[in-house]
Amino acid sequence: MRIVFMGTPEFAVPCLKNLIDAGHDVCAVFTQPDKPKGRGYTLTPSPIKVLATENHIEVFQPVTLRTAQAVQSVQELNPDVIVVVAYGKILPKEILSIPPFGCINVHASLLPKYRGAAPIQWSVINGDKVTGVTTMYMAEGLDTGDMLLAEQTEIGPDETSGELHDRLSLIGAELLVKTLQEVKEGTAKRIPQTDSNTGYASMLTKELSNINWAESANVVHNLVRGLSPWPVASTIYHDKRLKIHRTRLADGYTGKAGQVYDENGKFIVCCGKNTAIELVEVQYEGGKRMSGKDFLRGHPIDQESILK
Repeated sequence: MRIVFMGTPEFAVPCLKNLIDAGHDVCAVFTQPDKPKGRGYTLTPSPIKVLATENHIEVFQPVTLRTAQAVQSVQELNPDVIVVVAYGKILPKEILSIPPFGCINVHASLLPKYRGAAPIQWSVINGDKVTGVTTMYMAEGLDTGDMLLAEQTEIGPDETSGELHDRLSLIGAELLVKTLQEVKEGTAKRIPQTDSNTGYASMLTKELSNINWAESANVVHNLVRGLSPWPVASTIYHDKRLKIHRTRLADGYTGKAGQVYDENGKFIVCCGKNTAIELVEVQYEGGKRMSGKDFLRGHPIDQESILK
């Protein structure tokens, strides 16, 4: 089929690559405009633009799709189907109605749960045991269109949202190819979404980062996993910010919330409900990432070693 692909971040790369490898006619790619990055604010293309350019695919980077010019550009491409994977922009109804086979989205949750921008992170923060990927027809609502295929996967007890992101991107790429095959053959089944078990996965903010040590170790552990690699959970240690990149549940420790132990090189912190957690990988303000053990070598525990 003749495909217009719309996507931007690394998550979308396996999907586009699979379409190219499967022999689909990807006639154009729409991605967000280049953005300044690094200390020099160098304009940097999106991962999808890089892959498209390497494969000699025409690239469009409109600031918005809600213009007559953007609609005309899509119409002139005459796609059979539009595939959208983490594009980051809303498709107006004028574009949704262009392709005869519709607009198909790859969404990183088991819809109707976790509609919205950050389904992977919230599934980890909320301590879910399973998640998955859903392909769906796009509608004017936010992730409300009829579902097509879904694949479920377990979330590891120590798996971070970054690690889960990478796994789901590969699952989504395989599911997309299967979906397009069924759509092309006319065997795809549309499954309307219900209003039960729905939830909105809002965008992450830095305000979520502050750890409340009065919460149970499970809640803290899930927050750390869910906010890795961004914006990273953190706390205050001796008046400086301590980022916490990786943790592990710990048994047999009691104390007031935020109390710190050096247990043979293990960086242990007491949490609420008589639970505790080990800080496996941390980063002190102005410093580099390091193991909890290495951090304790340079910052010995004393009576004032309380995390806040």
